[in-house]
Amino acid sequence: MDPDLPTHPRIVYARQHNISCFGLERLHPFDSCKYRSAWRLLHGRFGSLLRRCRIRTDRPARTDELTLVHSPDYLRRLREPRFLCRALELPALARIPGPLLDHFVLRPMRWATRGTTLAAAAALQHGLAVNLGGGFHHAKPAAGEGFCIYADVAIAVRSLQQQGTLPDHARIVHIDLDAHQGNGVCHAFRDDRNAFLFDMYNGSIYPLADRLARDRIDCDLPLQPGTGDEEYLDRLTTALPGFLDSVGKSHPVRLAFYNAGTDPLAGDPLGGLDVSADGILERDRFVIRQLRDRGIPTVMVTSGGYTSGSDRLIADSVSHLLQQWGKRA
Repeated sequence: MDPDLPTHPRIVYARQHNISCFGLERLHPFDSCKYRSAWRLLHGRFGSLLRRCRIRTDRPARTDELTLVHSPDYLRRLREPRFLCRALELPALARIPGPLLDHFVLRPMRWATRGTTLAAAAALQHGLAVNLGGGFHHAKPAAGEGFCIYADVAIAVRSLQQQGTLPDHARIVHIDLDAHQGNGVCHAFRDDRNAFLFDMYNGSIYPLADRLARDRIDCDLPLQPGTGDEEYLDRLTTALPGFLDSVGKSHPVRLAFYNAGTDPLAGDPLGGLDVSADGILERDRFVIRQLRDRGIPTVMVTSGGYTSGSDRLIADSVSHLLQQWGKRA
């Protein structure tokens, strides 16, 4: 932790983060172009300030970066349309040739994965960074599922460690507030005792059968379906400060990742919770403030969200960050 590290937020985005595959991506409830919509909303609100804060993703993640976490066999099997479409939960895509799927679906995910690495590097330098994309928290080292193919957070950590930007034994925290439990993150950091995982989620939905993942969580907070603002925020505000203080008591936390999925929103078809838009904003404000008050460099990723207003929820939370700290950028 560095309490003297100033906060100059950076927003990581490139148009290549968005997924469009002949319109077939609309068969899945995940809005794979919400990053573009959120960016446009932010640009309309902030204009030149947003441009000053922006880091443009420069390229997709390379194979040598992906294999820091994923097995070569898994990456090879992603070329098989049927194997890939099971992970994407889009069986209709199995009829599309593998090279086209790679170009239109996997390549954007590699761009977003690279965006998380850039955001992590920016957070270490500027205190806070948001990747408009990423948060593929169901991707495991040898398997993809839940529309998540690449374990972007783990890849970011291993990439920074390989570069020497982040020490090998540095403590990191992963705070996951997507409505779905981040089982892929648990598997990716299964044997890394310098990674501390906080996860609050709907305990009655996917991926409830993944017991190994649940056992890896350091602060495990399953919620009942229909949990609303009062209980949701009470559980969060009660548990998170103590978790952060406990993790940082003996050794400093060098980097935090915050998975700010918007699917706890009331009416989300997959999240099953009942949190209002104001509750989502208050949640994000609280988490970022807790991390920045402790001087922990913070990366925010946008993850899940299956309503038509998910882009606006993202834009509202990022707007708060820019209003709070952006003028210092």
